[in-house]
Amino acid sequence: MMNIKTTIFAMLCCIVFSSQAISAERPNVVLVFIDDMGWGDFSCFGNTEASTPNIDAMAAEGIRFEQFYVNSPICSPSRVAISTGQYPQRHRITSFLNNRNSNHQRGVANWLSPEAPMLARSLQDAGYATAHCGKWHMGGQRDVDDAPPISDYGFDTSLTNFEGMGAKLLPLTETPTKDGGVKKGRIWENAERLGEPVTWMLRSKITGGFTDRAIEFVDQAQAADEPFYINVWPDDVHSPFFPSIEGWKDGKRGLYLSVLEEMDTQLARLFQRIKSDEKLRDNTLILICSDNGPEPGAGSAGPLKGNKVTLYEGGVRSPLIVWGPGLMSQDAQGTVNHKSVFSAIDLVPSLLDLTGVDPPAGIEFDGEDLAPVLIGQSNESRKKPLFFRRPPEHDKNFQFKNLPDLAVRRGEWKLLCDFDGSHKKLYNVESDPGESTNVATGHPEITKRLVKAVLQWNSEMPADAGDPEYVHANVTPQ
Repeated sequence: MMNIKTTIFAMLCCIVFSSQAISAERPNVVLVFIDDMGWGDFSCFGNTEASTPNIDAMAAEGIRFEQFYVNSPICSPSRVAISTGQYPQRHRITSFLNNRNSNHQRGVANWLSPEAPMLARSLQDAGYATAHCGKWHMGGQRDVDDAPPISDYGFDTSLTNFEGMGAKLLPLTETPTKDGGVKKGRIWENAERLGEPVTWMLRSKITGGFTDRAIEFVDQAQAADEPFYINVWPDDVHSPFFPSIEGWKDGKRGLYLSVLEEMDTQLARLFQRIKSDEKLRDNTLILICSDNGPEPGAGSAGPLKGNKVTLYEGGVRSPLIVWGPGLMSQDAQGTVNHKSVFSAIDLVPSLLDLTGVDPPAGIEFDGEDLAPVLIGQSNESRKKPLFFRRPPEHDKNFQFKNLPDLAVRRGEWKLLCDFDGSHKKLYNVESDPGESTNVATGHPEITKRLVKAVLQWNSEMPADAGDPEYVHANVTPQ
């Protein structure tokens, strides 16, 4: 098979001897990373209670992936994985970053080290214009006010929320009252000290604020004839839910669906900016997925078992849409990939390949290069297993009792167990994606092999306070 770098350049570049001209033709990349959205929440993934027409339109011109995973069922570690191409456990970020005391008690770092192998930095070093627009949550939150700025991670500019250092948008809230009025408020006022300038805007409009900043950056990069990489990581659809007053509905699920639909509308401005520009349309890859499964009672994992914080499919399997008609064959556009099993850590080496950028020297990714899969040239899966560890504080869940500590997906099989290898659950998730029938006793050799693999992997990762063997005194706070 022709190397994917060669393929992309052959598609996009004439024979040009100017390195500047070749650089300008490198594919642009936009990563839309939605917060707390379930596998079944886009209408193109089966939601019949709400409509996401703008995201569905991206799927209609791109590829919808049904067996894509994130690498943690909770926010911060999932973001570390998709940014670094490595398991977040390597960086001691295994749950949401909180205040210093909470982080220390759980054996969690206060922030991601700026020395981590960031996708953004690799692209920036190769001449890409880079921007982060949205939620960060990899350092700089609550009383952690000395975390590195987002620019230290390879971004030329950033605009974040209350969980990151630097310029930010903070939420004004509006809630209808029983007498027909509107109650106004503010939340996260103490986050102003984590960076300026601060702009206050309606919580129901903040995704649009991040979208507008991304569009401004697209305009700037295009004017400078630079390829660009942009994170668009909205607060939506994380609770608490504050849709517009006009979109207000009854109940948690109703409010969630309103926020979902309004997010879809606000993201459409960015999609349209790129679609309507012939050069950008032919040379931009947009990826859309969620950071973890849904909050119970809000989003939906569709037919999958589990939710946010669990290692069941509903906690770690994410909808993924990849749009890039200029980089895909016509036959690939509008298709559904049911077969490829891969995850967020695989995106970093894959995107480096697609952009023709070499990985940082001396870095070993946990992810694998699956660039042909992203643009519809292959339906292969990653070769190595996928491993998971639950967040340390979430050993219980009000929907499920005795949550497994570890999980591994290899081929058609998914195994879950505790840290000592007990309470084994084996599922054929190809035929049983809802993880309804534990077949461990019927497949003892497969069960034994997968237990051994996941315990070995876990032993190689830094421990956190979820592990009974964890020694709290050995973790030095930042």
